[in-house]
Amino acid sequence: MAWYDRFIPGRTEKLNPAQPFIAREEGFNITTRENPINYRNAYEQQEVVNRGVNMIVDDVAEIPVDVGDKVVGLQPVVKNIRRSRVNSLLNIEPNPFQDINSFKRNLIIDLLIDGNIFVYFDGMHLYQLPAENVEIESHETQYITKFIYEGQVDYSPSEIIHIKENSFNSIYRGVPRLKPAWRTMQLLGSMRNFQDNFFKNGAVPGLVLKSPNTLSEKIKERMLAAWRVRYNPNTGGRRPLILDGGLEIDNLNEVNFKDLDFQPSIVANERIILQALGIPPLLLDSGNNANIRPNHRLYYLETILPIIRKINYAFERFFGFDLLEDISNIPALQPELRDKAAYYTTLVNGGIMSPNEARDSMRMEPVEGHDDLRVPANIAGSAANPSEGGRPSEEEQNDTNEENS
Repeated sequence: MAWYDRFIPGRTEKLNPAQPFIAREEGFNITTRENPINYRNAYEQQEVVNRGVNMIVDDVAEIPVDVGDKVVGLQPVVKNIRRSRVNSLLNIEPNPFQDINSFKRNLIIDLLIDGNIFVYFDGMHLYQLPAENVEIESHETQYITKFIYEGQVDYSPSEIIHIKENSFNSIYRGVPRLKPAWRTMQLLGSMRNFQDNFFKNGAVPGLVLKSPNTLSEKIKERMLAAWRVRYNPNTGGRRPLILDGGLEIDNLNEVNFKDLDFQPSIVANERIILQALGIPPLLLDSGNNANIRPNHRLYYLETILPIIRKINYAFERFFGFDLLEDISNIPALQPELRDKAAYYTTLVNGGIMSPNEARDSMRMEPVEGHDDLRVPANIAGSAANPSEGGRPSEEEQNDTNEENS
């Protein structure tokens, strides 16, 4: 049975013979493989994680969708929906309670933290389902039986739009982009905690009290408590140290925080986290850099646009309309103004596109009377009608010579 048999009346679509084995291997109930608390804490507490995630979320959410015509040959999940309605859902108002930017930002955060996006379509509006609470029930002969939210609400596959990140281990759930950097985020958090404790607890003693006799623990604790009041690390002092029983200390003043500084390691770990997210670290470095523009362009081409296309392909399959990202207002993806002007001028003067087509490409309003192609002309005559202009005919030349004579 060929793939096109499903379009022939009376024939059923051929199913995947390996699907029962895939369903058993994946498990009939597929929940999130991640601990969202870990990533949530890193997002809220670590500066570079927060900044990197917010950059991707905000940049993806601000790119609108250009809704085209119906995709030929595609059988969408939702039938008989109007193009204007799809445009309203994806660019204006997904539901009565959220604006489109907030809706998209919630989706992208789920994609980065959990690796999956689940959107519920009730026939009129789109609603986000937090990915960490959605369970997928696999099907032995088809693909998915249903989606279950917190074990209580069931959704059919025709009601859910599922977008997943790349994953080698599962065909049902994706792997979040932050997962490969989880070890680095833990290490970064440990170094930050050490620095905090260094200042808070006074890790290096600054005052040494010597006693020739051995003191009891009770007396030493009482003396230390009294001296800590006067030499409190929180007020700029350094904690005291008591040496008794003839003990001596050496090289006390050579131990300082500079010798224990983790700054180079912190910077290296931050770069690893940014690279795992797909952000060139140069974009977060301060100062003037000649490579900022190509890196900014690379960031959009290799990180932002692939995320947008994954989402668009899922909505395209669901609604059946050709969806394309509108990058006309993204400065990083636009050529220099001089190159852009020369590009469209060449196309218009070469007769390839009309002036109004060029204006439409530049997101400008059309001008009346500029819908026709311009015909290139040269000094030898008109390209539209070579008989006009150019070298005069021999008869005309002879008549002119006779009149002159």
